[in-house]
Amino acid sequence: MKKIIFAIFTLFIVTIAKSQGFKTPIDYLNFIGKGSAVISRNTWNYTKAVAHSKSARKIDASRKTLLKSIQNASKKIGGLKNGYRGDTEYRDQFLSYLSISEKYINDEYEKIIDMQEVAEESYDFMEAYIMARDLVNEKINDEVEKLNTNQKLFGKKYNIQITDNNSDLSKKMRASNAVFKYHTEIFLIFFKANVTDINLMKSIEQKDLNAIQQQASSLELYANEGLEKLKTTAPFNKDASLITATKKALEFYKKEAIELTPKVISFLMLNQQLEDTKEALEKKPEKHRTKQEIDNLNNLVKSVNNEISEYNKLNSLFYQNKVAVNMEWEQTGEQFISKHVPKD
Repeated sequence: MKKIIFAIFTLFIVTIAKSQGFKTPIDYLNFIGKGSAVISRNTWNYTKAVAHSKSARKIDASRKTLLKSIQNASKKIGGLKNGYRGDTEYRDQFLSYLSISEKYINDEYEKIIDMQEVAEESYDFMEAYIMARDLVNEKINDEVEKLNTNQKLFGKKYNIQITDNNSDLSKKMRASNAVFKYHTEIFLIFFKANVTDINLMKSIEQKDLNAIQQQASSLELYANEGLEKLKTTAPFNKDASLITATKKALEFYKKEAIELTPKVISFLMLNQQLEDTKEALEKKPEKHRTKQEIDNLNNLVKSVNNEISEYNKLNSLFYQNKVAVNMEWEQTGEQFISKHVPKD
């Protein structure tokens, strides 16, 4: 499976209603706002690259451009030693926001990438990765809220009307965040069963009968849980494609747990019986082997040979169906994001 999408933070952009006689404080806000506008555009470019590009190089290039714009804004705004007439509160809050944003885009990015590398090994790892990613995102948004508050306080102090941002860019970024959030919620429902199926296949390869039974039981449980959650999950802007693809995958996993696993266990037990019987007989000198023991071994060989063809056919059929539903889910997820995240 491909890596899932990073969280994208929403940057507040100011809209200032000019008033006669307040040119100096307005100029101060506009100076800071220029850096904000560049960061906003680069954030949006990064969002679009994540949503619409399959090139890791392109995505990382847009991330580095965003990082550079944050660093440039920090340097420029940090040069306002006295703020506006000694009032540095708004400047300091903006610098705090930029510092945390830079940490996320640079340092935390590497940590999150490391977590993502192992996320697909278990549901707990995947949850931990998503929680870490979202926690960083929350920290940035907390700083944005503080920034918004300080900005309005500054405006109130100097009689400048500051309105909430409702620009096209801001709308696109909020819409994109909603898309990624919905995709992640559905993904986790799918992934819980998907990773359990992977563990089930490992248990079958290892011929561990206890583990096979445990994983099959868990797979059926998680498939049923997921199907129940989907019943109360609303389509995203009337688009039910992710729900449909997830339901199809979960129904397959449930069928695999109920229909394939018992036959796998039965065949493995028969094959193990054959191996044990053969080993026990080979330990005996030929002259001590009874006709009944030899007939019993031959009958087991015949039974395994009769079963192996059907067993392989069944395995092949389920494998092909599994590849199909997993590929369909992945493609549906990519199409969903591409459809709902604006391209420009």
